[in-house]
Amino acid sequence: MIQLLRTIFGGFLMGAADLVPGVSGGTIALVIGIYERLVASIREGSSALGAILRGRPSQVAAHLRRVEWWFLLPLLGGILFAVVTLAGILEHQLQENPIIMAAGFFGLVVGSVMIAWRLIKDPVSAHVGIAVVVAAALFYLLGLGEEATVVDPSLLAFFGAGALAICAMILPGISGSLILLLIGMYPAVLGAVNDRDLAVVGVFVLGAIVGLALFSQLLYWALRHHHDNVLAGLVGLMAGSLRVLWPWPEGVGSSALGAPEEAVLPAVVAAVIGLAFVFVVARLETSRDEVSEPQPAA
Repeated sequence: MIQLLRTIFGGFLMGAADLVPGVSGGTIALVIGIYERLVASIREGSSALGAILRGRPSQVAAHLRRVEWWFLLPLLGGILFAVVTLAGILEHQLQENPIIMAAGFFGLVVGSVMIAWRLIKDPVSAHVGIAVVVAAALFYLLGLGEEATVVDPSLLAFFGAGALAICAMILPGISGSLILLLIGMYPAVLGAVNDRDLAVVGVFVLGAIVGLALFSQLLYWALRHHHDNVLAGLVGLMAGSLRVLWPWPEGVGSSALGAPEEAVLPAVVAAVIGLAFVFVVARLETSRDEVSEPQPAA
């Protein structure tokens, strides 16, 4: 029961993070130590889907048995509960207190970067280089988010947008909405949803399913064979995403960074609280894992 409640709470934290622009549920999954289990379960689920499409029912059952259902279902339940209960609250706070909220999540992501770096088993200078390059590239790309907009996209474009956006579900540091903004498809996708264009939304969802299936396989392989390099890249993604969480942008909705002018002290306090929250959660999870491990006989 304790393990079940921990998993639900972890899902709740992931769902809360997914509601905030610039923060990913994958970031929280890394901090609380369930990231690789999550990727493995998604990969087995996608393998089962692939077996269905290839007409190999005997393999479907084998893949489904390897999915950690007692981990995945409570996690999804926690995510959905957070979305239902917190969406209105967070939306209101982001509108009423944008500086404080952005600063708090800025501190959260900074703390997540520090925790994620510790997960690299054998850090070397090459990992620093990977993290810096990825962070710089994302930081630059986020500055271009306002300039690109695809006009009258085709169904193939919606399919591709879904395939790319779903990658954010299991990538720390970047959200699906940010990916759609970067490729210029955010207005078109949002418009299709608001207009209840079921054909377009269906193509987008189909792309998301295909993208998740393929990307989870790739990420699982990369984590198994290039674990430290992948972690360094994920650290870079989180660090680069800090651009959209900077509390003082140069104008509303601008990607240009402004200088601190108002609510500086409250913002600093909020950032410190966000940073401390990450370390407290990570420490609690580590302590519980240590307690749950069997002790050697005397």
